[in-house]
Amino acid sequence: MKFQADHSNTPLVHDFDGQRTRLRLADGSLHEHAGSLLLDAKSGQMQAWRPQQHADLQAGDFEAIAALQPQVVIFGSGEKLRFAPPALTRSLMAARIGMETMDNRAACRTFNVLSAEGRAVLLALLVEDPS
Repeated sequence: MKFQADHSNTPLVHDFDGQRTRLRLADGSLHEHAGSLLLDAKSGQMQAWRPQQHADLQAGDFEAIAALQPQVVIFGSGEKLRFAPPALTRSLMAARIGMETMDNRAACRTFNVLSAEGRAVLLALLVEDPS
């Protein structure tokens, strides 16, 4: 799935093929990443995210997100829409950080819109290992 190009100074997802994500970071550099990732519009940075399967999600994965202090988290839950257990996301609720859950493709599109608007949004994309 291709995404429309943008020339602003915000990080954007250029495309996502189900396993690899092509990104343009805030500094203009292009990156391709395989696996789960966190993309922070506020800092313009990307980092690998630990979970590789929905069943692998742990409270610490969301505590790491809360430490980045976004206004809202767009949680891409994989190829299908699957919510994280509420017990795992308590750190986000305690920090008053909103979280929206959607499938990965919708999460990428939504992140691009919010990032282009200048929002302090973080994309948490769970890319499941097919093996």
